[in-house]
Amino acid sequence: MKKRGVFNISLDFELHWGCFDGTPVLNEAAKKYFINTRNAIPETLSIFKEGGIHVTWATVGMLYNKNIAEWEANKPQIIPEFNNPKVSAYEWIKANGFFDNEDPFHFAPAYIEMIKNTPHQEIGTHTYAHYFCLEEGQTKAAFEADIQKACALAKASGITIKSLVFPRNQFNPTYLSVCKEAGITSIRSNPDIWYWAYSNEAGSFMKRFFRAGDAYLKFQPIKKVYLSDIDVTTLPIQLPAARLYRPWRPKYPIENKLKMRRILNEMTAAAKSGAYYHIWWHPENFGHYPTECLQELRTIVNHFNDLHQKYGFETLTMEETTNRLLQQKNQA
Repeated sequence: MKKRGVFNISLDFELHWGCFDGTPVLNEAAKKYFINTRNAIPETLSIFKEGGIHVTWATVGMLYNKNIAEWEANKPQIIPEFNNPKVSAYEWIKANGFFDNEDPFHFAPAYIEMIKNTPHQEIGTHTYAHYFCLEEGQTKAAFEADIQKACALAKASGITIKSLVFPRNQFNPTYLSVCKEAGITSIRSNPDIWYWAYSNEAGSFMKRFFRAGDAYLKFQPIKKVYLSDIDVTTLPIQLPAARLYRPWRPKYPIENKLKMRRILNEMTAAAKSGAYYHIWWHPENFGHYPTECLQELRTIVNHFNDLHQKYGFETLTMEETTNRLLQQKNQA
């Protein structure tokens, strides 16, 4: 019997914690962007629910806090001391403060509960403080304290963390043992293409250029991954991402079409061949043009359901994919 392909969606749920280093000032345009993001989440969940789509929401732990007092009380035992203070969420708050007591740009417990109560949605972690795992000054001890706090707040909300996505895809293999100790069984790894390898070097401009261009044109054929290719000998299991969804843009109608064609064609190829296909983005990507981005999401979901009917393409969360792999390992 031919093996069925597997479709993963993972979302990096951050709000302003995901870009405080690049968007240091919350002006009116930035505030509107994040309010639009929050407003689009219920419709996103509705689309997933109607389409039967299983999704992993890698959520920044600070979003669990309801107010400033909770944020202060929930600081980890070890605060990271990065050489560059601009990459520290704690330093940003020290310099800028919160918008108000229940700051909608940094706190979102009601939205986490909404995700939790939607069928087939897994809540994973994106670390507690959007912790940069390859920045100078990071330490294993600080990362461990961060992850412990993220898991503890999730547990207090009735959520068991099983999946992790490293912020900015700063994959740090020395931290895998910390993840395992915390009970994390799956992480998202970067696409196996040279221009997705993280780098702080000057050549990173070329990598960014190729990453952007590859979203629209086939610079390099995507490397097909099958569940049988994924290493299950150690935990956490590394689930390789394939494609970053890039948001709809009003002045680029051709690029919008090329991007969607790229995604839909790759989904079809995975479904036909029984491969594993993992797409990701940030809910914040819908912040500028939510109506158009939501329509593109519907197109992706509808296409998945067509592929499910034709080829048995399956939708799984990261945790479900890992459980499938471990089950297959035990049966081998």
